Amino acid sequence: MSALGKIIFYSMIALIIIFSAIIILILSLAFSSSSAVLSSNTAPIANLGQDTLLSCYLLTQTVTKVSVTWEKKDLSGVVYKYKNGAANLQDQNSQFKGRTQLFSEALVTGNASLLLRNVRQSDEGEYTCILSSSHSGGTVNIHLRTAAFTAPTFTLSNSVLTAHAGRWFPKPNVTWLNLDDEVLQGNTTILVSPKKIYSVWSTVPVTSTDSYICRIENDLVISVSTATVTGSAVSEESYFTFSAASSLLVSVHLSITVTGVLFIYNLT
Repeated sequence: MSALGKIIFYSMIALIIIFSAIIILILSLAFSSSSAVLSSNTAPIANLGQDTLLSCYLLTQTVTKVSVTWEKKDLSGVVYKYKNGAANLQDQNSQFKGRTQLFSEALVTGNASLLLRNVRQSDEGEYTCILSSSHSGGTVNIHLRTAAFTAPTFTLSNSVLTAHAGRWFPKPNVTWLNLDDEVLQGNTTILVSPKKIYSVWSTVPVTSTDSYICRIENDLVISVSTATVTGSAVSEESYFTFSAASSLLVSVHLSITVTGVLFIYNLT
């Protein structure tokens, strides 16, 4: 290696070491005196009419002097506020009165998750959890989406299997399959209520003993049900899955501010 080549090589090594040391120093400062607020689910899907939990917590074990404010984008007032050891709801938006709750026993561990009761379509939107304590603090954003979904019930009559699911929104599609994932010819009727909630009725011809898969889905939720026909009896088993950005995928957002520089770590 020529003299010039050696100079270039060792200069690059030195630069790498220097930059590595700077990065380590910055991260050490960040984690020693930073704010760190996370959510186990930043894109939940809530079932209309039911309760849901918006996750927000500090990455720590025990904290004191906890203050929590939940806000919703483009909405006046707060969703919920906790300060000085008690709820402070003077500025709470009327949309959330009597429908929100924190868990005081969890606050001492840095858990400021919000229980939202009786979810409405108007609850959909972006929420911000602002959490501070004697230990640390920060914010995390959560995008709540709303849907209606129920697993179907099955009845058997004259070698015809009927699936009925009473509450869906947005409007779903229905697919029947056998256990080999081959599509079967079914007949589906979807009715809509004045409140824009859809009711699904779907039938498929069956043999005396076999299993059939009824898949009901929209852009947010998928219901997969297996109905097993044995003589004149039907047994069923159902589960739900959600869209790719949904609550089944844990998205953790760690926001750290150090000397005016904001570092955002997205863990998926």
